[in-house]
Amino acid sequence: MTGERDLETLQANAAPRLREGVYVFCSGTEPPADVHPLLQFREDEGTTLVVPLEDALRLGWAHEFPCRWITLSVDSALDAVGFLAVVTARLAAAGIAVNAVSALRHDHLFVPEDRAEAAMRALSL
Repeated sequence: MTGERDLETLQANAAPRLREGVYVFCSGTEPPADVHPLLQFREDEGTTLVVPLEDALRLGWAHEFPCRWITLSVDSALDAVGFLAVVTARLAAAGIAVNAVSALRHDHLFVPEDRAEAAMRALSL
């Protein structure tokens, strides 16, 4: 299935959705069987895991950036041009840090936990 590429259509149908829970970024290796990372990415320096805060606390893992997860519900193509630039510019204008991740169907934003509601207001495209 091919996602949307038209920038105006993407903006009109972004439909940001704030998900439940707080997530954190950790550096680690393979997580235990009872932990299901939302994101796992291998870099030259090590593996980054994004997990629920409660999992990191339970396991005593060092963690950073307590954040909330926002999904842009529009089905965006991986080769869509400019959509994340528009979205992240809105957040930057509001002084909100963001870590963006593109998956096959949707774009996902991780914003500071205490700025999640302000991010949702800024994303009212």
